[in-house]
Amino acid sequence: MATGDFMKIITIASGKGGVGKSMLASSLAMVLAESRKVITVDCDVDAPNLGLSLGLKDSDYDTWKEITTNEKAELIESRCNGCKKCVDVCNFNAIEWDDERDMPVFDRMFCEGCGACELVCPRDAIVLKKAMNAKIGTGKTRYGFGIVSGQLKMGESGSGKIVFVTKKTAEDIGRKEGAEIMLIDAAAGIGCPVIASITGSDYVVAVTEPTPSAFSDLERVLRVVEHFGIPYGLVINKHDINNAFTKRVEHFAKGAGIPIIGKIPYDKEFVKANVGMKPIVSYDRGKKKMFQKIASEVLAHSD
Repeated sequence: MATGDFMKIITIASGKGGVGKSMLASSLAMVLAESRKVITVDCDVDAPNLGLSLGLKDSDYDTWKEITTNEKAELIESRCNGCKKCVDVCNFNAIEWDDERDMPVFDRMFCEGCGACELVCPRDAIVLKKAMNAKIGTGKTRYGFGIVSGQLKMGESGSGKIVFVTKKTAEDIGRKEGAEIMLIDAAAGIGCPVIASITGSDYVVAVTEPTPSAFSDLERVLRVVEHFGIPYGLVINKHDINNAFTKRVEHFAKGAGIPIIGKIPYDKEFVKANVGMKPIVSYDRGKKKMFQKIASEVLAHSD
């Protein structure tokens, strides 16, 4: 397994946001926890909501710890000779020139901490300082399993690095608690946080819905998963809202040899469960069997 033989890592991913990724992750966690020791991880650090799906507000977590995975450039004004080299080299438009003071002004919102300005400064007037750009929360859900959530601070960057630290935190906790499964709720898309979430996984559950935009984004995220050689299966959410397009998705999956491990119908009960901050299998126990079947498929394909 990716982290040794103590824990299987399963990641829930989607190319498009809003297709039911967190809904699936919360309910899968519940049914898997009936027979396995599970720890859940919210790696959508820009917009974490797995905790909300499991009934946790920020105040319900046991601990929150501020972390730094990034640096920001700062100016030592007494050393600046006004050469403007830092302004010329910045590719992120994070440095403007103050004509009145005849020195650069650094915008922390745009600074990516790349260090280019520090390298070109002839007077060592620029230094990189650590920025507390995120926090990680750890706690227990009311359903008995643990959760680790990463949250990027507003206006900060470095989400991919935060995902890495969030996963490492969950891995350490899971090892201590003897967890058998780490279930990761990844961000939508194909960017750095998604790549960081998927990397090292034993299995990926890709979630989509039968719409052109969701299908297009699905193909993109699957290319990322395939790049890392990770086995995966597909869940089609709201499969009955567009039967013709669902058949198109199924045809694509069959042609590519992708197992469809679950199909979830549209139901307003899902919305009610989300508003009530409950997994659908807790809100409507009649749907439990559907998610148990998906969980069985996940375990069968990931072993």
